Amino acid sequence: MSRRSRREWRIILWISLASAAISAYFGQAVAPVDEPPLHGVVQGILTSLLIATPITFFEVRRARINSLTWMRRLPLAGYFLVKVAFYCVVIVGGLVVARLLMSIGARQFVIFDPIFRNSVFFAIGMSVVGNLIIETGRLLGFGTLKNLLLGRYARPRRERKAFLLIDMKDSTGLAEKLGAIRFHELLNTFFRDIADAAMECDAEIHKYVGDEVILTWPAGPALEAGDCLACPFLAHQNIARNAAHYRDRFGAVPEFRAALHCGEIVAGEIGDVRREIAYVGDTLNVAARLLEASKALAHDVLVSADLLAMVRLPPDLRIEPLPTLSIRGRDAPLEIAGLSLGVGQDKV
Repeated sequence: MSRRSRREWRIILWISLASAAISAYFGQAVAPVDEPPLHGVVQGILTSLLIATPITFFEVRRARINSLTWMRRLPLAGYFLVKVAFYCVVIVGGLVVARLLMSIGARQFVIFDPIFRNSVFFAIGMSVVGNLIIETGRLLGFGTLKNLLLGRYARPRRERKAFLLIDMKDSTGLAEKLGAIRFHELLNTFFRDIADAAMECDAEIHKYVGDEVILTWPAGPALEAGDCLACPFLAHQNIARNAAHYRDRFGAVPEFRAALHCGEIVAGEIGDVRREIAYVGDTLNVAARLLEASKALAHDVLVSADLLAMVRLPPDLRIEPLPTLSIRGRDAPLEIAGLSLGVGQDKV
């Protein structure tokens, strides 16, 4: 199982457990006074499993289910109506099935009573809150959302991070050939393949800038393992695996350049109407300069010596030292290297 899949299943598990705990309390609170408290707790947990778990699975794994890809192409109103219909079926169906299971052996079975009505309202409220959290996490990134909620970057702080910048080759030509709508779809597919590689390498997707994506790792054991060096090659493998789809849909398989660098940055919340966590400092500027230099040096993946000194080189990769790079604002030139797969491996 891929790291991305494990991460998604962990999200499903934790949301389901949290929902079960809240539903157990609700079931005990609304249970009739002549029923044992345990009966309401069990019914609450059972109802949560029948409602919260399938809804969470749908929200978290929807993009991974091929039969549901058509939803991404719906207009916002159509997408909203489909989700509302699905939620209604799951909520009402889950409540009815839970009632049926809990009434086995009972003399009387009543579905549409005040408790059932309150349960519907409670389930709708839980679904709205859970969906809001998931959609906000998708928009900002779950790591960014967590940091904003915890106020980790309410005050700017210095950190050491590694950055990987990936830039699509010949994006202007592809945009002219495909048109704006289909090129946007190509970008979305391209970024999805990169996101899969990022999840495998424990990277945080910092942001998308046009046809470029910025990934980042904090300094520490995860960085020292060298996964950041392998990330662009995993992305290339994902794109190669989907080459037939790219050719059939867009008439071309996208290629990219990449640059890796590590250093100190200042991280902090920035903005007023819309807030985000911004990274400020020379490190990102150097990484961007490396990305520009990859064209002139004819190496699709460049890495700074600063980063190489901090990580372990994966056994299937090799480095090729290159001439130092002069960068405006830096006193000393930057030592860099080309990064490629070893002999017998597919090359980027």
